[in-house]
Amino acid sequence: MKFNKLGLLFMAGAVLLAACGGTTDSSNKSSSTETAGSQQANNDIKTVAFITDTNGVDDRSFNQSAWEGMVEWGDENNLARGNAGYQYFQSSNESDYIPNIDQALNAGFQTVFGIGYKLVSSMEEQAKANPNVNFVMVDEVISGLDNVVSATFKSEEAAYLAGLAAAYTTKTDKVGFIGGVQVAVIEVFDAGFRQGVADAAKDLGKDIKVVSQYAGAFDAPDKGRTIAQAMYAQDIDVIYAAAGATGNGLFQEAKSLNEVQDKKVWVIGVDRDQTEEGNYEKDGEKLNFTLASTLKQVGETVKDLATKANSGEFPGGEHIVYGLEEEGVGLTDGQLTEDVKNKIETARQAIIDGTITVKATLK
Repeated sequence: MKFNKLGLLFMAGAVLLAACGGTTDSSNKSSSTETAGSQQANNDIKTVAFITDTNGVDDRSFNQSAWEGMVEWGDENNLARGNAGYQYFQSSNESDYIPNIDQALNAGFQTVFGIGYKLVSSMEEQAKANPNVNFVMVDEVISGLDNVVSATFKSEEAAYLAGLAAAYTTKTDKVGFIGGVQVAVIEVFDAGFRQGVADAAKDLGKDIKVVSQYAGAFDAPDKGRTIAQAMYAQDIDVIYAAAGATGNGLFQEAKSLNEVQDKKVWVIGVDRDQTEEGNYEKDGEKLNFTLASTLKQVGETVKDLATKANSGEFPGGEHIVYGLEEEGVGLTDGQLTEDVKNKIETARQAIIDGTITVKATLK
């Protein structure tokens, strides 16, 4: 299934995020008339729960995109946040995964989303024990269970476009990549980015260096900022991060530098449009340093599969892969020049047509 627009944003969810915070089932029970009314009016709707990884729903990246999609799905179905509609369960550490899934099941949620590869073993265990509940595993694959659908993304394809953007923009011929934990689901970003840079460099007749470093964590913005500081100090002027909340430190460092120095440094965002995080002001002028953002349409995936669960079309047992062709990944225009946007569009179509094959590994 194709999504409607590559650059779709979920602004409705952002309003709720500030009030969400960490949550468990005991703190989410709603006695409001609105929730009760929604339950009565929508008693044919299967309620939906979202188990976060340790970054939470306000990570400005992967989890936030999923939560925004769930909020939009709830709005479209006249459902309120709570046990009668949709809810998230915050995981502070990995030991929270099983208890949070248990809380969701005890609260009666009928479709449970696990967002992030770290949840795979917990989701599989609970899916086996609860065959009458729908489970959705996002960013990993669970095989052999009819009540589980797995959704993954060809992130390397979007990262390839990010590599083109970086290479065609850099003025120093040095670009950087910051990863969270060095695992396969993050290495695909690194691999695609490097290939995009290499192909653009060949087109330009240049030697463009890629510096890649992993922080070892997805929830450490301080580490992200330290790595970014060192990279910018090496004359790198464009950095792409696939690091969850760790990547927030990159934005902090880029803002700090751009506010005080004449030479501009750029950031390429990940998973959702991070243009807003690139806003800054200098000499009374409002500016932006988010060159572009790779999109992983997790929110649209959540909406699509929640809708299928409620229409009796839940694709249990399937592994669904979303790439450029399915409009499940992509790249925003951001601050790219028209010339670079045209080059990226040509490459995007070439990937879809099969003329360009993007590697998904660093080997």
